[in-house]
Amino acid sequence: MNERKALVVSIAVILLFSGCIGQKKEKTKMILASTTSTQDSGLLDYILPVFSEKYNVDVQVVAVGSGQAFEIGKKGDADLLLVHSPADELKFVEEGWGVNRKCVMYNDYVIVGPKEDPAGIAGMKDAVGAFKKMAEIKVIFISRGDNSGTQKKELSIWKKASITPDKAWYLESGTGMGNTLTMSQEKKAYTITDRATLASMLEKLPDLAIMVEGDKILLNPYGVIAVNPEKFPTINNKDAMNFIEWIMSDEGQNLIASYEKGGQQLFIPLHGNCMT
Repeated sequence: MNERKALVVSIAVILLFSGCIGQKKEKTKMILASTTSTQDSGLLDYILPVFSEKYNVDVQVVAVGSGQAFEIGKKGDADLLLVHSPADELKFVEEGWGVNRKCVMYNDYVIVGPKEDPAGIAGMKDAVGAFKKMAEIKVIFISRGDNSGTQKKELSIWKKASITPDKAWYLESGTGMGNTLTMSQEKKAYTITDRATLASMLEKLPDLAIMVEGDKILLNPYGVIAVNPEKFPTINNKDAMNFIEWIMSDEGQNLIASYEKGGQQLFIPLHGNCMT
């Protein structure tokens, strides 16, 4: 082979090799069933691109109430869940549907209502007492009515207050937190919401204000759970486990801690320290 041919061959080999190196591996797909609060607050849009880039994963989010997320997991239609209903999370694992549950973060719920506050509950620190006053005055209260973690928290407070809400003043939106807050704004009604979604929507809710906050009963912890691959061998368990490891790492937890709206931190990392 003469020198010219040898040079051409060498260049072709180098270009071919460089092309192989430069080719990016196709992204795998992972389905995350999560709550509307993590979506509506903007948290997922903030943290998922970092995970996606690091692990070359296309994360597809299904944002629903926690109750619906558990049902999706039981059908094998998601690879992992990010939810906020501790009792249901434990049950999901105990029944064999999920594995590797970790306690990720928390924020809190607040009771909001019209700034005129016809129920007279502004400034109260007792959520049960506030619910009793709202029922007594018969102000309009809007429940999510979607079997979400938020609705379950709300129903637990009515139960502690020994009150069965009257449909004359108790309405159900049947939808996520963002839409429920919008409905409360339109009807000048009271509702219970996670603080993160509220903070992300404040500009759209000029007539609503926080009425009750700071009660321990209003704490709102979130957990992550991988769907059990023994139940559904075709799910993407590898990326689900990678996500859990990543979100519980210093990088993931610090990213959660750094997410703010209007200078307010919306979620506090739990570093695996479960509240329940």
